[in-house]
Amino acid sequence: MHVIVIGGGISGLAAAHHLLKGGARVTVLEASDRLGGKLCAGRIADVAVDLGAESMLARRPEAVELARDVGLGAALQPPATATAMVWTRGELRPMPTGHVMGVPADPAALGGVISPEGIARAAEDAELPRTGVGEDVAVGEYVAARLGREVVDRLVEPLLGGVYAGDAYRISMRAAVPRLYDAARRERSLLAAAREIQRRTAAQRQTGPMFMGIEGGVGRLPGAVADACWAAGAEILTGVAATELRRTKRGWTVATEGRTRDADAVVLAVPAPAAARLLADEVPAAAAELDAVEYASMALVTLAFRRRNLTRVPEGSGFLVPPVDGHSIKASTFSSNKWSWVAAQDPDLFVLRTSLGRYGEEEVLRLDDAELVELSLRDLKSAIGLTARPVARVVTRWENGLPQYPVGHLDRVARVRRDLAAHPGLAVCGAAYDGVGIPACIASGRAAADTALRTAGTRSPAPGTGA
Repeated sequence: MHVIVIGGGISGLAAAHHLLKGGARVTVLEASDRLGGKLCAGRIADVAVDLGAESMLARRPEAVELARDVGLGAALQPPATATAMVWTRGELRPMPTGHVMGVPADPAALGGVISPEGIARAAEDAELPRTGVGEDVAVGEYVAARLGREVVDRLVEPLLGGVYAGDAYRISMRAAVPRLYDAARRERSLLAAAREIQRRTAAQRQTGPMFMGIEGGVGRLPGAVADACWAAGAEILTGVAATELRRTKRGWTVATEGRTRDADAVVLAVPAPAAARLLADEVPAAAAELDAVEYASMALVTLAFRRRNLTRVPEGSGFLVPPVDGHSIKASTFSSNKWSWVAAQDPDLFVLRTSLGRYGEEEVLRLDDAELVELSLRDLKSAIGLTARPVARVVTRWENGLPQYPVGHLDRVARVRRDLAAHPGLAVCGAAYDGVGIPACIASGRAAADTALRTAGTRSPAPGTGA
């Protein structure tokens, strides 16, 4: 069986890897000149760093399993420190513990980040009448109604923003925080829901780090997966864009510039707009749904400093920034503190990075690279007293990099898959569907591979057959 995977990000590569294990012959087509998508290894001041995603959720097994499977097991490293801060109301404040995406089991744990008045308002949740979550609800809307807006604006918003670069008052609780959604349906109060989640987590007795990185950067993972696929006989092509997808009597035909390729099945592992264009003729209903998926753009500014030029070396892994405080950056990661492999490459170098841009507030990204660097330095001076000039800087832009999960997102995904089910041998995967994290994308790729293998032998009538 020949399967074409369109898209060479981690979702597509995971699908290809899984297909090869299932005995398929695989061709991967990637339109850009490199593999990996939002996983991107790079260098600054001759030090290897990640210029895209930098860590993987280790409590989900898919990413760590794949890394081990492709020979990176010995390179897996947990963060050297997980001590994070929140820059709010003019100060760096310790990130509260004992919360579920900002929702506390005990409001008193929010002290420092949330004002005494805000803590008192959050405690009222225990006495409020039950509020139904229905089929779906925005995280910010529901949490604000139960605990007050301050909890959303100064804690939930920056935490969710770090994952989705989105607006908490639009993001679906069912899609983005499913554990909280399910617990809120069972419990009378949101505080009780958070306590239930903590009890269940404790009962599972999960051990080991919450997150994991890779020595040399998570950006090494796509290359290692690609190498494993090549070794298993896959054809992987970069700089080759799929321009058309057609169903045939025997399967599918994928057109690229200058030629066509036949396949028994096709996995679309590209962003929603690209998938919509390819599906427009064969599955117009699914294409319309995918065309409506919105994306946020962002930029990462990576800066390198000489430690001898720093008045004080920042502590901890970094800090989040609530949008309500009106600053330009939305987060900063102290890479040399967070990842021991970064510090080990040049002990005199201190590397950090900032992120800018979020859904609905992307005008900052119209600035050129030098201006983004200066905005970052201005905020870093205010937040941590940084006055030194960097010895190197790299700005990485992720245009339309993060799909948004508004209320109703999961219903949209279900409709897309329902429409695709009428077209055997066709499947979709990626961050636009079941989660934006690396493990979720890998799981999505594997599931799409299984769908392609399972359904490819069941042919629906091709256009023009009269059936």
